[in-house]
Amino acid sequence: MDHPVKRDVNHPPPEKIDAIALRQTFAEQLSSFFRRNLYWFLVAGFVLLLLQDIFGTHGVLAMRRSQAEARKIQQEINQLDRENKKLQDHVKDLKTDPSTMECIAREDFGLARPGELIFKTQPRAADPAHPAAAQGCSALKP
Repeated sequence: MDHPVKRDVNHPPPEKIDAIALRQTFAEQLSSFFRRNLYWFLVAGFVLLLLQDIFGTHGVLAMRRSQAEARKIQQEINQLDRENKKLQDHVKDLKTDPSTMECIAREDFGLARPGELIFKTQPRAADPAHPAAAQGCSALKP
């Protein structure tokens, strides 16, 4: 009694594999290749996305550079605000403070009160021990 040979539909004999491979179209072969290597394509894609998130144009490193630049610019803005406030106070003093006006009139224009004599001397080098002497009128204000 001969037993019928069981055929495995999923695994054809080796001589038929070549014939099947030849009959597959390019699209079927490409599809088969992608299915076999799907895991590696996903890993490679994930690695590329990770690299883009770190080193890309809008990545972590670029964000840190932008934050550092923003801090630097904010410091410059704060410094300019302080200078602006100081200059506004000086303008206010020039408009309203009689002693500041008198100092400017004496120092810059050489004016004097009635009965005062003005003796002009050569300016001396600024003494680092006395910075008020080099600043003139502005040294009078705190």
